[in-house]
Amino acid sequence: MPRPSRTLTALGIVVVTAAALSACSGGSTDDAAPQAAASGSAVDLSGVCPATVVIQTDWNPEAEHGHAYQLLGDDYTVDADQKSVTSDLVVGGEPTGVKVEIRAGGPAIGFNTVPSQMYQDDEITMGYVTTDVAVQNSADLPTTAVFAENDISPQMIMWDPETYPDVSTIEELGTELEADGGVVRYFGGAAYMDYLVGNGILPESVTDGSYDGTPAKFVVAQGKDAQQGFATAEPFVYENQVSAWGKPLDYQLINDTGYPIYPEAMSVRTGDLEELTPCLEKLVPVLQQADVDYFASPDATNEKIVDLVDQYDTGWVYDEDVAAYAVDKMKELKIATDGDNGYVGDMDEERMQTIIDLDTEIFEKQGSTLKEGLVPSDLYTNEFLDDTISLGF
Repeated sequence: MPRPSRTLTALGIVVVTAAALSACSGGSTDDAAPQAAASGSAVDLSGVCPATVVIQTDWNPEAEHGHAYQLLGDDYTVDADQKSVTSDLVVGGEPTGVKVEIRAGGPAIGFNTVPSQMYQDDEITMGYVTTDVAVQNSADLPTTAVFAENDISPQMIMWDPETYPDVSTIEELGTELEADGGVVRYFGGAAYMDYLVGNGILPESVTDGSYDGTPAKFVVAQGKDAQQGFATAEPFVYENQVSAWGKPLDYQLINDTGYPIYPEAMSVRTGDLEELTPCLEKLVPVLQQADVDYFASPDATNEKIVDLVDQYDTGWVYDEDVAAYAVDKMKELKIATDGDNGYVGDMDEERMQTIIDLDTEIFEKQGSTLKEGLVPSDLYTNEFLDDTISLGF
């Protein structure tokens, strides 16, 4: 499914605007030739990768995508109409001999899924594909994940701790909502909600698929209702930038209920994997290093992210305070982590099988056709990862 909308401008509740920066130009995609890799550079992608590596994201620019925007040089060019940005693809500030184009998702692609977008446009080299989306599209739009920049999803259910002081889990929340007549609002069709209901974590009677991406209904309910969100954004935004709310929230990650998807894993069309192998052998370690560099020093890239949000002007509200909060939360909640093996980006076979087992029945009930005999190796490979590249946490 497409990344849920988290636009917060409706009803005038939020008055925050993204800061406009002057470092970059607007206009059309940069057609200039890529700058050659620096002499003696350890990374030269020219000759093995496309002249422009095109990355399709699943949402507006945000800190969760920081590793991708870390690839941009300072001379990036913005196409505000197409919601894309292009520059030399850099690592450690040095050109690699190719360009990178990063395309926004969500409203920029009509809320289309990334696999669907990838199969409509063969210029796209890689896209952000969450594991359950990969399972759902495994028959007709197969993708293979090659790098998981985040280890767990920031998706959560949030509630008012003043209204529900004894609640610490989604399961406890469901019991309280049922007794109080409250609901959990979410975007209809979300597989995780079918999982929560199907496994007895939430009663179906307290689910409401009418969430529209704004805080209005949550605020009007005055704490009686709960809502979906991202732990890397909504708790900060609602407390500090939604003036009609302005107080803390509690939440539990969906991951912690036993739904262990990899969010937004960098993926290629499965049929292109063999052809792209020479590129991926060099590019995936660059993506790993960009992730490490971003978390080591995120401010400059966050400035670029906020500038792009401003220039794209989709109604998405995002500033450097939210970006900084997101970085901190990704580290604190181990959304971004090396995991248990000391390097960033790998995926686990047993975990992939768990996701297949959980989602097969869900998607078949929804009418989706999955690949017959789907196994973890259909969904991912760790073969291109460099096991010496570590976040250090």
